[in-house]
Amino acid sequence: MTTAVVIQPSFLPWRGYFDMIRRSDVFAFYDDVQYDKHGWRNRNRIKTAQGLRWLTVPVRSKGNTVAHTPINEVEIDWTRDWRRTHLEQLRHAYGKAPHYDRYAGEIQSLYAQASSSLAEFTIRSTEAIAGWLGIETQFVRSSQYELNGSKTDRLLDLLQQIGATHYISGPSARAYIEPEKFQRAGITLEYMTYDYEPYEQLHPPYEAHVSIVDSLFMRGAQL
Repeated sequence: MTTAVVIQPSFLPWRGYFDMIRRSDVFAFYDDVQYDKHGWRNRNRIKTAQGLRWLTVPVRSKGNTVAHTPINEVEIDWTRDWRRTHLEQLRHAYGKAPHYDRYAGEIQSLYAQASSSLAEFTIRSTEAIAGWLGIETQFVRSSQYELNGSKTDRLLDLLQQIGATHYISGPSARAYIEPEKFQRAGITLEYMTYDYEPYEQLHPPYEAHVSIVDSLFMRGAQL
């Protein structure tokens, strides 16, 4: 059985995203679908003494708007010094965390990337963090393939081309996925359940839906 997961590339994604990577044999970044302006593609949250704070990568497209733009065509806006701001915010939020000294330099190296592409930046960062967590999953990008159809049909085309026989989907996909098409294609379908024990955070109360950097700084290389 070859297990696959297909998700849009995201900025320093949360614990559950990396758990799905860990559970898959092949993880496909769905990088050529439409960018969602207020989603997780270019931002995520951290815990601070003042509460949750967004870290946002400013973006633009060739037409100065990201509406209706594929994720892999969205560009980072380098006219702002957002990297320095992010690193300072991380230091203030996690400087006293148990594993801050271990990962601060690693995180800084992620931010040192000079790519103009948001997808390139987030994909490379995700692959690097997966390596820190000891995950050895194979990574591919949907833009590597010639895909036909839309919605479920396009997804199935991708899964068949990467040789998947089992697909793990996020739970929200139940609202629109067409399971009978998976059955006809001979691909078994599983919905992910996010059920994790809380861990000690530097700034309580516990919040599960924060960037993986929170877990890295607090618990090191474990999910």
